[in-house]
Amino acid sequence: MTRSDIAFTPAVKQAQAERGSRDTYDRITQRRDWRGPIDDQLAQFVAGLDHFYLGTASANGQPYVQHRGGPRGFLKVLDGTRLAFADYAGNRQYITVGNLSENPRAFLFLMDYPTRRRIKVWGRAEIVEDDAELLAALADPDYDAVLERAIVFHVETWDINCRQHITPRYSVDELQAMGFAPNR
Repeated sequence: MTRSDIAFTPAVKQAQAERGSRDTYDRITQRRDWRGPIDDQLAQFVAGLDHFYLGTASANGQPYVQHRGGPRGFLKVLDGTRLAFADYAGNRQYITVGNLSENPRAFLFLMDYPTRRRIKVWGRAEIVEDDAELLAALADPDYDAVLERAIVFHVETWDINCRQHITPRYSVDELQAMGFAPNR
C-alpha cells in the first residue's frame, strides 16, 4: 500500500482507469509517493496560513466542511505527525465535535490564494479538552473569545496539488502591503 492509496481507493482507481488517468498516477507515485511526516516545507506553509478548511464526516458518511480562520500561524505544528489549533466558542452547532466523536477521519485543505498553492492533508483528528498545557500553547492571548478545546490532527499523508483554476485572492492586509488601501 502507498500513501496515495488513502485517497486513491479502488473505486477512485477504477474511475481513473476508465477515464484515462490511472497510468499517469501510477507513474507519478512510483517516482514519488505522497508525503508522510510533516517536513520543513509543510511546516513553513502552515506557519503562514491565516485560514484553512477542515473536513469531517459522521459515522454514516455525511460530510461536513468548515472554514477555520485566525491570525497567521494559528494552525500549529506540534511534532512530525501532528498539527493542532485552538477551538473557540462559536455558533454552538458542534458538527465537527459530533462527527469526530464517532468518526476520527478528517481532511485539511490548506490554501494560499495569493501564491496559488494548495496542500491536501489526510489523517485523523481528535478533540482535546483536558490538557491545560496544550490549550495554553494553542491559545491566542490577543483573541477575545472563550477557548473550549483543541483539535489535534494526526497527519497520515499529504500532497501538494496543481495550481490550475486557483484564482488569486488577497486579504486586506496583503492589499495594503501592495499599496492599496481598501476600506475595512
